Amino acid sequence: MRYCLVPFGCQMNVSDSERIRSVLESLGYVRTEIEEEADLLGIVACSVRQKAIDKVYTRIHKWNQWKSQRPLTTLLSGCVLPADHEKFADRFDVILSINDLPRLPTMLRQHGVVTPVSLQVAERNRAESDERNDYWRITPSYSSSFEAYIPIQNGCDKFCTFCAVPYTRGREVSRSSSEILDEVRDLVNSGYRSLTLLGQNVNSYGLDRSGMEMPFANLLRNIGEIGREMDQRFWVYFTSPHPKDMTDEVIDVISQYDCIAEQVHLPIQSGDDKLLLRMKRNHTVEQYRRTVHKIRNTIPKATLFTDIIVGFSGETEEQFAHTRDAMREFQYNMAYIAMYSPRPGAVSARWEDDVPQEEKRRRLHLLSQDLQVMSGAYNQRLVGTEVTVLVEGPDRKSGWLTAKTEGRLILRFPSADESLVGQFATVRIAETAALSMEGTLIRVEDGRSH
Repeated sequence: MRYCLVPFGCQMNVSDSERIRSVLESLGYVRTEIEEEADLLGIVACSVRQKAIDKVYTRIHKWNQWKSQRPLTTLLSGCVLPADHEKFADRFDVILSINDLPRLPTMLRQHGVVTPVSLQVAERNRAESDERNDYWRITPSYSSSFEAYIPIQNGCDKFCTFCAVPYTRGREVSRSSSEILDEVRDLVNSGYRSLTLLGQNVNSYGLDRSGMEMPFANLLRNIGEIGREMDQRFWVYFTSPHPKDMTDEVIDVISQYDCIAEQVHLPIQSGDDKLLLRMKRNHTVEQYRRTVHKIRNTIPKATLFTDIIVGFSGETEEQFAHTRDAMREFQYNMAYIAMYSPRPGAVSARWEDDVPQEEKRRRLHLLSQDLQVMSGAYNQRLVGTEVTVLVEGPDRKSGWLTAKTEGRLILRFPSADESLVGQFATVRIAETAALSMEGTLIRVEDGRSH
């Protein structure tokens, strides 16, 4: 029997899908990328924007039409709002909260799906139910042989007025630090080069288990010590932190350990204090500015990424201008800019969505132009320098490979040698564009820590 799993949205959904894959494969399913040949079709959904939910409706409509032609089981997991859950209830055969992942074999069996090993797995899960009430303990089927996502936390306590995450994933729950550190060691020992710690608000890690778990800075420090112990080079990233909880200690730890990558993703969402208050972000632009100054002074080579929403309910032209000012001041290397769309359940869904769609598109376009100017100027200053990159795979340009720097800047170079994928290399930068660079391969590194 074959399965096809389609993840939408953020890296957390990709990570969740890797654990769902492990459970399905333990039942005897074989993965396929071709939906038409799958016996089980699943979606790991995202509720951040209506567009993502619309994709789920489109997919399940098509899949349910196929049921008249052949036996087919459909599965839904990921971030699903209660209102959408009700609408999907009669469309999908199985709707699974990721926290209930250990129960998936039983849920499929109750639906009438029996595989050669499903009864054995379901029986084992019943026997271990008290010990396995935690989906993090399921070893994921990693999507890559050199890059891995490590969830450290699930849910969020911030309740930003535009966000649906607390209503889809619940309140913050921190994973055991011992499990996280064990996963880091295992992945590095297995040759993984890039690790990303995941959470809706990673720098509040441990606060829900005060006195029982270490704070985020200490978790990073322990990972840094693992890097010092091991004679292998790897980069550790984390996403996403909340500006309110970003401490000087976290920034200091990044500067102290080679394996903690010099790249910070710090969502600002808006450059206007009144709009930040309306968004319930619980920080001001000045507080954000102090954090950025600390990053620039402590880790001068760090790249800075952010998230921005344009057209939020009530956003005036003047408030948008303040966001453009912030974009120019903080000189981001990358900004993920989204047009606001109300999400049922979030507080702002009760407010008027009063910025016209065309105006949202205009604001997005202007911010994108600002980003390209700043990012392009930064990249231009790197021409002639040599940088270390992690090779990711073939580029769209034939005969070239694509890679990323430690700061997660995109760089490509001419080579058809795909054995370099997953390896560190040194590249001399020759040309740059707004959001990418080109260079010449100087040497392949041995992967040892330096």
